[in-house]
Amino acid sequence: MLRITGYSDKYSAFPREEVKFYVNSEKNENYDVQIVRLIHGDTNPEGPGYKEEEIGAQCNKTYQGRNQRIHGGSYIVIPQDDRLNTTSFTLQAYIFPTTPEKGKQGILTKWNEKTKSGYGLFIDENSCLSVMIGDGAGQVMNLSSEKKLMAKVWYLVAASYDAETGKVKLYQEPCVTPTNGGLGMSLLHPADETTSFIEATNNLKPRANDAPFLMAACTLVDRAKRYIQGGHYKEAINPIELPEQTLTYNGKIDRPRLSKKALSKSEIESLARGYGGCTAELRSEVIGAWDFHANITKNIASTFIIDTTSNHLNGFVINLPCRGMTGYNWTADEMVYHHKPEEYGAIHFHDDDIDDARWEVDFTFTVPDLIRSGVYAARLRINGEDSPETEDFIPFVIKPPKGKTTSNLLFVLPTNSYMAYSNDNLGTNSVVAQLLAGKVPVLAASDLYLNEHREYGLSTYSKHSDGTGVAISSRLRPILNMRPKYRHWLSPSLWQLNADLHLTDWLEEKNIDFDVVTDEDLHIEGVDLLNRYRCVLTGSHPEYSSEKMLAAYESYQLNGGRWIYLGSDGFYWISEYHPDNSNIIEVRKGEAGTRAWTANPGEYNNAFDGKYGGMWRARGRIPSKVCGLTFTAYGFDVSSYYRREPDSKRPECSWIFEGVGEDEIIGDFGLVGGGAAGLELDRYDLDFGTPHNAYLLARSENHTNLMLQVNEEIHFSVRGFYGGGTENPMVRADMIYYKTPNDGALFAPGSLSWCGSLSYNNYNNNVSKILENAIRGFLKEGPLP
Repeated sequence: MLRITGYSDKYSAFPREEVKFYVNSEKNENYDVQIVRLIHGDTNPEGPGYKEEEIGAQCNKTYQGRNQRIHGGSYIVIPQDDRLNTTSFTLQAYIFPTTPEKGKQGILTKWNEKTKSGYGLFIDENSCLSVMIGDGAGQVMNLSSEKKLMAKVWYLVAASYDAETGKVKLYQEPCVTPTNGGLGMSLLHPADETTSFIEATNNLKPRANDAPFLMAACTLVDRAKRYIQGGHYKEAINPIELPEQTLTYNGKIDRPRLSKKALSKSEIESLARGYGGCTAELRSEVIGAWDFHANITKNIASTFIIDTTSNHLNGFVINLPCRGMTGYNWTADEMVYHHKPEEYGAIHFHDDDIDDARWEVDFTFTVPDLIRSGVYAARLRINGEDSPETEDFIPFVIKPPKGKTTSNLLFVLPTNSYMAYSNDNLGTNSVVAQLLAGKVPVLAASDLYLNEHREYGLSTYSKHSDGTGVAISSRLRPILNMRPKYRHWLSPSLWQLNADLHLTDWLEEKNIDFDVVTDEDLHIEGVDLLNRYRCVLTGSHPEYSSEKMLAAYESYQLNGGRWIYLGSDGFYWISEYHPDNSNIIEVRKGEAGTRAWTANPGEYNNAFDGKYGGMWRARGRIPSKVCGLTFTAYGFDVSSYYRREPDSKRPECSWIFEGVGEDEIIGDFGLVGGGAAGLELDRYDLDFGTPHNAYLLARSENHTNLMLQVNEEIHFSVRGFYGGGTENPMVRADMIYYKTPNDGALFAPGSLSWCGSLSYNNYNNNVSKILENAIRGFLKEGPLP
């Protein structure tokens, strides 16, 4: 069990900027803080071992530990208003439950679960719709529909209560069309198995309370000392205190309403169709009519929820559920939500959504004026112990001074990809984990902790508890697989940040100065950031890119930049930052690609920018048009090696291989699977956008049959053609070099495991030599050979 975890408020900082740190000490134990520069994160005894440099800082001291919880699960909060404390009421909405069997869940509630006061519409423990009224003195009226709700079926649900007569009515009606359920059923017969109208008499009146009105949850504590303001809650001009929520709901909600009297069935149906079309008399009885499509523009990144009545009881979505979702009335005539917003009036809530842990600050670090750019971390230890249970690292990047450089070489840390993979649970949850890895997954202490603490959030390779894919990832929470010393279950050794520290360690050993920035910095500053540098390096796995990042790399090459792409599977998935908060990214996995889930029909477009999500290939920007190579194969058992191709001996290219024999096998060694060509591979392909002037320098061979071609290129499943490395010519890594305008160039080895071979034989090997030749050649003044 992990005893300490934490996160920071930013991934990168300039000198003089402050970085805030948030820490959870599971057992309230004291802990020591030490700022360190991370050099090498791999603890493999066959390599150079873990390396760090301790940095002097005022924050380096012992702190009193405290337990800080994460309140996961998305919902809507309408702040407390006395108009919501009505005695007679009608609650109504269209709902699309995805886990009605999981137990009690709040749908529309002015209810405090602790004091049992107020009123609310719920799914009960028996998967049935229910309405609850509580007097706060121990008496609760609970009326059930007595008919189970079905998963992935739209319903019009309503509950009304007349305080004068004591009559309570409950309505549960399925609304099924050929398209509105997505991939769910369209033939519901007999419908009466899940249709209900229940009527009862009850003299218990709901007690007024201070709980906010919640959708997709109910209140446990009215005020939880957690606030929203600014950022992606930009409409919250003043801080809004959140409740502690409970009984969170899985599924969609569309067109929720609250009225101050018991409406008739015909009035409920009229109001469901639209508040604006109701009679003036009916509209006067409505407290709130929230239409989630009301603020769809070219995107639906907004967290603001609009009440279309004159009461303006507006609210906010908390923990970023998915917006731009197909509603109860989706016809499939339009596949883009902003083309027909009225058919995309649903929000999909999940009980494990998270946008921000909202912990209190424990300590801060102000970046000194004079400090080298690099990858750093706040190292946390309980009792000075460096065990996996008592030690945590919170990584961050120190950038060069704003607008300046301290080197001619820039390393762009692929933090978008770190966020996409953050806290992935495939090792514990996926039925194919062992088949993917080619072995029984070896789990770290943090993997086991995440399996128990789902409130820490998931990766975009995970599925929510209701089986739908995770499309949104935030870094404002502890990301336990983005740590030095972490060994990823999927790789033969390392993945993401820890793998990228192989490169920083090698650069140090070769005395090559470099600056470090993050994907987020590139997204914000664009090509101006890259243009300051003679040469730019990527990390080992820059898989996820925003549109602005792609444009920056494309422009850099046209401007004469010299670029070294040191990974594989790069620039593959579209990932967009939230327009108001770059700590959060969105990834919609579309109809193709090597992926853990697929978005539902009509839900392929990003909420954050309104554009088509999924693979960049689907938008005409296949990776080879950006970096000369395209993702071709993956396999996670062992890595292989390269042999030189004839182009490597040409005068324009031979300098890259100075010191390497013509027939020398390249990279049949390394810390990642035992070779330089492994995990994921990219290929040279003139039919898919590789520049016509690209030189094919080397090609890998002898991959196992667990190395398989990517599925977006498999049109028919045919035995003996689309197999593994022993029979499929597409399973290979291609090393390329080409020149670009204004004396620019690109070098790329086409393998994710490449950098894991750099330290072999005390950094004296042909992989190391080739990369050193390429970097030093790119950094030289004057034209390339």
